[in-house]
Amino acid sequence: MQRLIGAFEKVSFPDLGIFDVVAKVDTGALSGAFHATQIKEVKLPTGETAISFLPFGKKPQMEVVGFQKKLFKSSNGATQERYVIPTIVVIESVHYPIKISLFDRSDMMKGVLLGRNFLRQHGFLVDANGGSQYRYEVK
Repeated sequence: MQRLIGAFEKVSFPDLGIFDVVAKVDTGALSGAFHATQIKEVKLPTGETAISFLPFGKKPQMEVVGFQKKLFKSSNGATQERYVIPTIVVIESVHYPIKISLFDRSDMMKGVLLGRNFLRQHGFLVDANGGSQYRYEVK
């Protein structure tokens, strides 16, 4: 079963305390990105290393273990190392696992970008003219 998704969708990240933000759905982007500031590695009292950040630049500071570092190439060809975290994204009341990079997107139009890896993994088709109010299931 495939689901139709619009070019812009309202999404939530309950694990990160972010609700009802509009994400850009971008089939040209390989992976997704989430707006965060003050991103750094920290040692927890347990001895584990975590990634610490302010989601959407807001308090409280979040700490996530199980992160990865990956190289990303931007649309202008520049390569940058970013942190990738596992979390849950909610679209139309459905919870989807996602691995999403943390990046300061304050210069971007939207704070969240959903790329084609996520779309393919969960069987989404993109309607460039629609949004969540136009969604229906394709069989």
